[in-house]
This record gives sequence, structure tokens and C-alpha cells, in this order.
Amino acid sequence: MLKDFAKLQTFLMVIKEKSFSKASAKLGISQPAVTQQIKYIEEYLDTKIVERKKNGILLTKEGEDLYRIAQKLDKAIASSEKELLKIINKEFTFIMGASFAIGNYILPNYLSEIKKKINNEVFMNVALSGEIIEQLEDKKIDLALIESPVFKDDIIYREWVEDELVIFSNQQIPKQLKADDLFEFDWICRDEHSHTRKITSDVLEEIGVQCNNFNVLGVLSSPTAIKETILHSDKNAKRPLVSIMSRHVISADIAEGKLFEARIKNYKIERKFYIAYLKERKHDAFVDNVVHYLLSINKI
Repeated sequence: MLKDFAKLQTFLMVIKEKSFSKASAKLGISQPAVTQQIKYIEEYLDTKIVERKKNGILLTKEGEDLYRIAQKLDKAIASSEKELLKIINKEFTFIMGASFAIGNYILPNYLSEIKKKINNEVFMNVALSGEIIEQLEDKKIDLALIESPVFKDDIIYREWVEDELVIFSNQQIPKQLKADDLFEFDWICRDEHSHTRKITSDVLEEIGVQCNNFNVLGVLSSPTAIKETILHSDKNAKRPLVSIMSRHVISADIAEGKLFEARIKNYKIERKFYIAYLKERKHDAFVDNVVHYLLSINKI
């Protein structure tokens, strides 16, 4: 079994997430596949290693022993991967594709570390999630980081980090907004192909609000353009100018008091960011190293 460490990695993820379903989402495989791999380990060891409880997963005594062994192996393999990359010593440019919010506001903070991990140059393309997935399928990029999973059979998707969409303005607005409050603002909206707009529209429909009834002053495709438009709008206008944006995009401006955020009362607009790569590159040392590093980032 030690030769097939993938099953032990599944075991480690189940323990980390305390859930078979959450582990399957993180690993990019089905829940039955996770269950099957745990069952294989138990049959191989001829003992029970985990027990499912209402509040999560509980390790048996044998499971705790296996967990300690698997952790040691995981660290040893991670260290060995770095040595393997040195042996490969392949000079090339690793190209990452990212959707706007990720590519402009999250990934730049980690590019230098990724470069160190693979000992090669790293380049980044930024576009809509759908366009990034097309680039991945056309093999124009090595790895994709997207705001919405554009599911394709030849692509592996891994859940990455949490994101929240918030309403924001350069004027102070109530932190909790009711449906009627939304009509008191002027709006800058994302274009119709944006995943942010789709999620927003779905939530607003749930509370009985139609975006078509907003006083929309403009429609823009870039989060940066929207943020800058609102930042430089008239702070004394009778009707605040607002939009809905990933909190990652505006967090620095909120901290500096340049922008103010709000949420719809009793609603939290959340989504996942995803890592995506071609199935045929599942065992690629460079892709695997970058994916492993990105998944190790606990807080962004």
C-alpha cells in the first residue's frame, strides 16, 4: 500500500476535513471514490481506521497510528519532490491562468514563492473563467485558478479558498441592507458573462429583487475598473454609487477607510475559488508541486 500513496493522501484529507464529502471536493474526486479508498486501506490492514459520527470523523486507535505514519510519509514525499525537480532541471516558463479577482489581487502575492517551488519562470494570463478553461484545454496554460468551475471531463478541479461577495461604496452605507435599500443606490454592474453577476442575480432573485430595476450607470468587465470607478466617484452624491465585488478585491481599501462594505440582511454571498488542471498532467511533477503549495495556503 505504501507504493500507492494516493490512498493515504485521501485518508489524510478525510481527517483534515473531518468529512468524506468535503474531502472529495478538496481532492477533486467523487465521494464514493473516497469511501472506496478508505475501505481499501481498512481491508489491507484488516482493521477499522475511521468511524463516522454525527459531528464528523473519529479515528480508531489503529487509525491514529496510521495517521502518524501517513503524516511522516507526506512530509518525506514533499521534501523528495523538491529533490526530484532539481534532477529534472527543466528550464521552461510555467504559465498560470487566472480569473480577474484571483489574477489581479491574490495570485501576485504568491508568484515568487511558486517560482522558487519549481525553480522556473512563472507567467500569468488573466481573463474570464470560461476563457481561462479554454486556454487550459488548448494547452496554452499549465494551471488554472478560477472563480467558477466550468466542468469538463478532461479537467481535474480542486477546491481552493473561500470567497465572499459584498456590496461596497466610497460612502458609508448601512452594513445590513434590506431589499428596498438596494433601489436607493446608483449601480455599476459586471458584464453578463461574469460569474460574479450570475451569483449576484441568483441571490437577488431569492429576495424578490430584479437587477433590471436598478439605476445602472455603467456595466464593466474588470473588477479593477469597477473598484476605481467607485473609489473616484463623488463622495457627497445624494445616491451612493455601489457595486458587488469579491472581498479579496477591496479588502485593502476597506482597511484604509477608502471603501465601505455591506451585506444583504440574512444573506451571505459565498463561493469557492478552484484550481484546475488537465487530467493528463495529473502526475506532472511541476503541476503537482504548484498545486500542493497552493492547497497548503490556509488563509488568504
